[in-house]
Amino acid sequence: MVSLAGSQIPSPGQSPCTASAARSQRRAGHSMRTIRSALLQPDSCPGSPHVADAAADSDIENLTDSVIDFHLSELAATAGPAHPAAVAKSSSANAAATEMLELSRDFSDYSSFNSDISGELERLAAAAAAPRSGAPEVGAVDLNELESMDLSVEAAPLERVEPFVLACVQALGQDAAPDARRTAAARIRLLAKHRSDIRELIGVSGAIPALVPLLRSTDPVAQESAVTALLNLSLEERNRSAITAAGAIKPLVYALRTGTASAKQNAACALLSLSGIEDNRATIGACGAIPPLVALLSAGSTRGKKDALTTLYRLCSARRNKERAVSAGAVVPLVHLIGERGSGTSEKAMVVLASLAGIVEGRDAVVEAGGIPALVETIEDGPVREREFAVVALLQLCSECPRNRALLVREGAIPPLVALSQSGSARAKHKAETLLGYLREQRQGGGGCRVEPVAASSLAR
Repeated sequence: MVSLAGSQIPSPGQSPCTASAARSQRRAGHSMRTIRSALLQPDSCPGSPHVADAAADSDIENLTDSVIDFHLSELAATAGPAHPAAVAKSSSANAAATEMLELSRDFSDYSSFNSDISGELERLAAAAAAPRSGAPEVGAVDLNELESMDLSVEAAPLERVEPFVLACVQALGQDAAPDARRTAAARIRLLAKHRSDIRELIGVSGAIPALVPLLRSTDPVAQESAVTALLNLSLEERNRSAITAAGAIKPLVYALRTGTASAKQNAACALLSLSGIEDNRATIGACGAIPPLVALLSAGSTRGKKDALTTLYRLCSARRNKERAVSAGAVVPLVHLIGERGSGTSEKAMVVLASLAGIVEGRDAVVEAGGIPALVETIEDGPVREREFAVVALLQLCSECPRNRALLVREGAIPPLVALSQSGSARAKHKAETLLGYLREQRQGGGGCRVEPVAASSLAR
């Protein structure tokens, strides 16, 4: 779908040693014609050991469904004395829109992710097949031009953007001056902000592994730019695997702990994006993301709190992360956030509390932190939507737990629950009636508590 100038893609049937030699000859700024020519050269490296590529390169280059891979496969297949090098025109790629987040609609106001992919894949296919004879060389590019450049599709087709991307990758090299690396990260951040096709182009250019070391930079501006650039790039689904393979999760957690306020917020969002890969959720928790997310709940801005809440919600789909969140002290700030009405944090806090109450440690922590009185108060006088969230959280706390039902009765929950069962939404009425049924069962007595989760995902519409 995008130009792969500067990327490392061996043709089908090409031996590992040939691929290794081709990669060793790559230079920043090589055009598509250079890549094509390299595929036709009968390179050999007898006696060379087979060296496995790094996981980052593998994921970045694994674009088997792309138009360009299809072109290169045919090119390699037809290379030879009787076949001049040519690339056949490919069929149109499937334009499947990627849904960034599969959260409940209760998180739908989360607007950090704005992937503009509608119609882009067809334009990418056309751009990939178009000749690039007019593309300027990397050395002729002035990155400062990006500050004022119109990056709309009409004004900045991919062939115009590509030299700037390659120049940024070159400037991100380990041997580049710190100022140059900081500037390049800021330009990648800008380029990746709006357009899906540019994010995809950057993803296959080698920029992702070059950005990862800056996540640990002692320069706060460089660190923030790298964090935000990776966040923007992660909006493209295929880039998430490349970012993961480049080893970005632990450095992102480092930025979440040590960065500026904006860097922390954007690191939380980047981790949320990467948690879209289910296997990453346990890894993110194991890398220590939960404690700094809990800290963001207490000390962050309103935006930072929302970002932390949304990320915790996604991560706590894994039981081990629920345990980590409870151990990190997440429950107390969550209970406090219930009272911050009108800011959008109260509803999210109740959803996360309901999730944590699905384990014994979480339920006990909610009760100890005064969660039951706070939730009853919300049912009494909170907005309509918040009442519904509150009754779901209480259902989770009181399911099969006579002790918590008794606490709920002592807090005077029956009158507001009766009112909600009569005047709330159909869904709120059902939840309130269910909880009132539990309270009626309380008369029969019972032993200790046993959690039977009422899934927080029941909030999904």
